[in-house]
Parts: sequence; structure tokens; C-alpha cells
Amino acid sequence: MTEVMEPDPKIFREYAPDTAAFLEAGFKPGETVICTGKIKHVGSTYIDQLEYLKSLVPESKHKDLKLTIAAPNWYHFRYKNGMAYPKDVYSNDDEYFADIAKAYQAELETLHEHGLRNVQFDDPNLVYFCSEAMLAGWEKDPLNSYSADELFDKYIKLYNSCISQIPEDMHVGVHLCRGNFVNSRHFSEGGYDRIATKLFQELNMHTYYLEYDTARAGGFEPLQHLPKTKNVILGVVTSKFPKMENIDEMEARVREAAKYISKGTGESEKEALQRVGVSPQCGFASHSSGNSLKRPDMINKLKLVRELADRIWPGEP
Repeated sequence: MTEVMEPDPKIFREYAPDTAAFLEAGFKPGETVICTGKIKHVGSTYIDQLEYLKSLVPESKHKDLKLTIAAPNWYHFRYKNGMAYPKDVYSNDDEYFADIAKAYQAELETLHEHGLRNVQFDDPNLVYFCSEAMLAGWEKDPLNSYSADELFDKYIKLYNSCISQIPEDMHVGVHLCRGNFVNSRHFSEGGYDRIATKLFQELNMHTYYLEYDTARAGGFEPLQHLPKTKNVILGVVTSKFPKMENIDEMEARVREAAKYISKGTGESEKEALQRVGVSPQCGFASHSSGNSLKRPDMINKLKLVRELADRIWPGEP
């Protein structure tokens, strides 16, 4: 059970990168959704979206559709310690997370029953653990009862529980979103190095969608920790600005990433490339106000992604 309230800046972690970006831009943080009772699954809010997607493609393509869903840790991270739920409902985070996981298990089962086979979690929170500004704020916060690293471990456990019951033919991935706010403002920065080992080796995702369009994401070295059983989609094309990337440079970057993957696994670079894909680094806006790109710009960006993929993986669908 939850309650939607007017945005209340007093309960938000001011150092959470998205909250900081909103406040800096003169906005209130997004709507405040507070747990007021035990959390349970009472029906899917995604089925209408899935059915709409189905209406756009032939039935033979339904198995290829992907739906993005919200991160299970979203409301927990944004609020100061003790503000996400009342103590007379949940005595600690582990109890709270357990019910969230059960709700996600039911949601994924429902989506599978309606024909969905590919799910992407959109998660800005995980990449916050790469942000030195966030980590410094966390250390200074007297309300926090455990370290940032301990919370990251809890989030991995939460995710693994959420997806623990999925059928064998359901594919799950996570997008570590850095934000695409008004005027193309991002929320967080910092390389993946700090979280790479746990992210790739302990989080039970099939695919990772990583933003790599600017230097704020760091280098490809963390991909050495990607196991042979997992995939990575490199967001090397920006969705923030209409200026088009140089396709030769983009190809060189993807092949550089494959070198690091192969270095970690011992496979050839060609083999590593079979577990790599390319995409825009994020959607074309994280806010209804949008950004400077117009529809033709978006189409051109997507065409560039397709052209880049055709160059690196000729003959692939």
C-alpha cells in the first residue's frame, strides 16, 4: 500500500544525484510516493503498454518485444533513512525489500503470461554508487545506518530476488541510467570501476545497458569483469544532442571495449563481440519538458546506431 503526496523536499536525500539536479535547476523533486502499508502485487500497470506494443508489429514479432520497467529500489534510495516506510509496517529494510521482491515476481509472471519475453529495468540508482559526490554525501549523513557499499549489496540481493522466479525463456537486463534531464542535464557521473565486479558477477542479469557517450562514464576497463555468460549493450551514441557522432570513432570504441572483455575472459575479440551490442546511451529525455532534439534528429540517431551495428556485425539481424 502506498500514498502519492505532493513533492516534499524535506524527506529526500539532498545528495542523491537526481534530487540535487532537480533542486539545482529550481524544480521540486518528483512526486513523493510513501509506503503506508504492506506492499503486495494487486495487478499490472504495464499490460496496456505491452498490448499497445503488440499492436504495432506482426504477431511473429511479439516474442522480440522488450518492455522497460521501474527499478525496485527507486523510492527507497531517494528518501532519507527511515522515510521510505513506517516502522509499524516494516521493522527494517530487509522486510521491506522482501515484499517488494514478491510483488516483482508476480509482475514478471503476469507479463510472461501476456507474452513478454524481454524485460529491461531502468535504474539510475545503481550508477549513483559510482559518484564521488553521492558517496561523500552518504558518508556525512548521520541518519544512515550502514555504508554505501552495504546498501549496494542489499540492492543486488533485492534484484536477484525479484528475478529469481522468471521462466527460462524470459530475458532480463538492467540499464544504468545517468539521466537526461531538462537541457540534457545528466544526474550522475563516475566510471563503473568501483562497482564493476559486483555488478557483473553477482547481479543475475543477462544483459547490461551501459551509458558510454561521454567521458563522465569512464573507460572500458571495467568490462574485464563481464563473465562469458553475459551481454553488454554499449550506449556510445548520445541521445542528448543532435550533433552526429563520427561512425569510425564509434566503431573503434566498440572494438576497444571488446578487447577489454576478451582480456578478462580469455576469449578472442571476435567471440567477445558476439556478446556486445550498440544503442543510444539513454532515451531521448528523462523529463516531459524534453531536450533540444527534434523528431528528425532522433530518427537520424537511431539510423546511426543501425549503421554502426551493420558495420561491426555485417549480416546480423
